[in-house]
Amino acid sequence: MKEHGTGGANTKTGTLFEGKTDLRTFLSLQPGYLCENDKRGWVSVSYRGEKVADIFKKGALYRFLQHRQINWKSILSKKLLPDNAIYVIANNTFFIIECKFQKVIGSVDEKLQTCDFKKKQYQKLLAALHINVEYIYLLNDWFKKPEYRDVLEYIISVGCSYYFEHIPLSKFGLQV
Repeated sequence: MKEHGTGGANTKTGTLFEGKTDLRTFLSLQPGYLCENDKRGWVSVSYRGEKVADIFKKGALYRFLQHRQINWKSILSKKLLPDNAIYVIANNTFFIIECKFQKVIGSVDEKLQTCDFKKKQYQKLLAALHINVEYIYLLNDWFKKPEYRDVLEYIISVGCSYYFEHIPLSKFGLQV
């Protein structure tokens, strides 16, 4: 699978995070990975005994910020609740993963156009911690239709990315 949605099911290589499960469940099933609840309210990820990442769903991000003494209310006017987020220690990057799965025409179409704003909000939120931010859509095949060409090009043009059906763990800089 190539970045930005090109490629297809026949090009899958390596270990992949699929949209059919959450990131914690997926990593727990991979050889060498251990995911455990952190007493502070998020999930700690170890690979062969060494901590490599933290996983956050929805409000867990704000427990992390509170632990780091960041008052989000002084930075943002409204909470952002990521579907999945992973902070990878080795590359000091927060990967925000928004899963969008569609079977009929609906409001998701317009939500895809908000990635630039949301990425900038996450960057603002994490700036004091000097953490990089990447914003990724995990989409189903519905969005391969020609009428999504413009919005998919827009996602790339504003420095965000998207994948169809799965994201290679190498995108996050994790061992495969």
